[in-house]
Amino acid sequence: MTTIQGPAIFLAQFMADEAPFNTLEGICRWAASLGYKAVQIPTWESRLIDLDKAAESKAYCDDLKGRVEACGVQISELSTHLQGQLVAVHPAYDQLFDGFAPAHLQGNPKARTEWAIQTLKNAAKASRNLGLDVHASFPGAFLWHTVYPWPQRPKGLVETGFRALADRWMPILNVFEEQGVDICYEIHPGEDLHDGVSFERFLEATGNHARVNILYDPSHFVLQQLDYLQFIDFYHERIKMFHVKDAEFNPTGKSGVYGGFQDWIDRPGRFRSLGDGQVDFKSIFSKLAQYNYRGWAVLEWECCIKSSDQGAREGAPFIQQHIIQVTERAFDDFAGGAVDQQLLNKLIGL
Repeated sequence: MTTIQGPAIFLAQFMADEAPFNTLEGICRWAASLGYKAVQIPTWESRLIDLDKAAESKAYCDDLKGRVEACGVQISELSTHLQGQLVAVHPAYDQLFDGFAPAHLQGNPKARTEWAIQTLKNAAKASRNLGLDVHASFPGAFLWHTVYPWPQRPKGLVETGFRALADRWMPILNVFEEQGVDICYEIHPGEDLHDGVSFERFLEATGNHARVNILYDPSHFVLQQLDYLQFIDFYHERIKMFHVKDAEFNPTGKSGVYGGFQDWIDRPGRFRSLGDGQVDFKSIFSKLAQYNYRGWAVLEWECCIKSSDQGAREGAPFIQQHIIQVTERAFDDFAGGAVDQQLLNKLIGL
């Protein structure tokens, strides 16, 4: 077994126009001051990283690592959630997702897709140049608008959708394979990979590609009412990243899983700061330790009630208290004795 690394923090929700949240050094020093040991970097944030340059230049990456480490933290992973979303966009969502792309590509879905694919390839190379072997992203979606089967889905639609998604990702996955980096898809509503079954469909469509892996975030499973602990039993070999995020689900006679188009504050399913929701983190950390999870425990703060400042301050000690220092010996070793082959043979009657 291996002790989970952490605490780390995903910087996406904390970037701002005021200090210390507007520069790489400022936000890294802030994270270190709160007790975080690593930062997960959103690559669409140009104040933190130039992804194209990171893909091309090992020297640039060495300098970036040095700047981060001088602030008291290290880089746990890179993220391309927004760019990954643009790898596969159904036309119904074109305008909504256009804001994730550079201004000169907006309104041009074909060029936007080509840019997203190249960006993901660059992310694989940048991760390798930084000495990282896992990467976080979204897969995008062709089928999400059909998630509830009414009108009924035509026979073959789901298979066609997952083949198309796999075709879109295979050139990217092959670059990740060349670079020796696992891509970890966050299993998330709005994505075609939103639960275990849909992950399996995509995995099969890619020919069980070795680089297809999972960013595990239990909060999304609470909102779906999916057994997030058994999910670890099923998929622990593919879980290579972990977002530590809390959530709660309190259905009423008026609203349930779908939320009634309400704002987050009024939905039965809500994301919460660590410790304020219903997620059984003690069991999650135990299972991940049992299954030899080797990665980082990364705070992703999203809460409709508590401030990000308080959430970040409380997050590091919360994660640290849940990390299990795994044992290196069995609890009953004290009662054991010397063993040799002759004794073993006697014990089985030989």
